[in-house]
Amino acid sequence: MNDSQYRWLELLGVFILLPLVGFAARAHLQNWLIPALITLTAFCCFILLTDPHFKRFRLTSLGQFAAVRKRIATFFMVGALLSGVLYGIINQDNWFSYPLESPASWLMLLVLYPLLSVLPQELIFRTYFFHRYKRIIPSKTARVWLSAAVFALAHMVYGNLIAVALAFAGGLLFSYTYAQSRSTAVCVLEHSIWGLWMFTLGIGSYIDSGAI
Repeated sequence: MNDSQYRWLELLGVFILLPLVGFAARAHLQNWLIPALITLTAFCCFILLTDPHFKRFRLTSLGQFAAVRKRIATFFMVGALLSGVLYGIINQDNWFSYPLESPASWLMLLVLYPLLSVLPQELIFRTYFFHRYKRIIPSKTARVWLSAAVFALAHMVYGNLIAVALAFAGGLLFSYTYAQSRSTAVCVLEHSIWGLWMFTLGIGSYIDSGAI
């Protein structure tokens, strides 16, 4: 088996078969999602940091942030306004329920979500995916779409089609940002503000609701 064949096999196993297994066993994984995510992150980081071709500065540098900051700000302001209004219309009872009903938990989320959820996801689905599979998927556009697709597939573990759809839309946005900025830090920033907004607004209630 040559290197390209191994990478295709790895992509299939880690990003397609593993999420499908997680979906099948989702009833038993509720308390293991974060440990599993951190374990996979450790594996991906080990591969990256032992790869002499990987540019480590991508992890902490803001890269081409200047090229994407206006788009990130504009998309978020418009998206936050539209989603806030729409969600308020269709589900007014749950509108901003999390910070209003559980302010202490919400404040804890503001700190822990970027560290324990966003950072591992961006390391796996953007930094690792774009670098590791560049050799077998040379088209940057193809990597953007495939990264978004496997990101959405991973969210099947929540057993909720809304979570999958939101993950695909977010995956496209974050993957495009990484392709432009080449910065993990920038993607963590963008992913965090969108994710925290969704949880604050109340859309986060669809995650792990068990309704498909």
